[in-house]
Amino acid sequence: MKIFAEPTEATKRLEKLIALAERSDEVIVCREGVPIAVSTAEREDFDRDSTGLWALMAERRPTDGRITSNHDEFCDENGLPK
Repeated sequence: MKIFAEPTEATKRLEKLIALAERSDEVIVCREGVPIAVSTAEREDFDRDSTGLWALMAERRPTDGRITSNHDEFCDENGLPK
């Protein structure tokens, strides 16, 4: 099932939305009806070591200017977490 929430609602109900994602629901956060974030359950075959996690984060990082705050203090020159 797909669950839609505005950011303010998602903030208030984060624990519940995480529980829904854990049971394989797809949680979609929308701002003014436009999807901005998706939360889903972790894939069963996901490799939990840091190398796999960093590669996944790099793969999902938008490169088209949609980032409103680049959080340079947390990322290296390639956009990966320090």
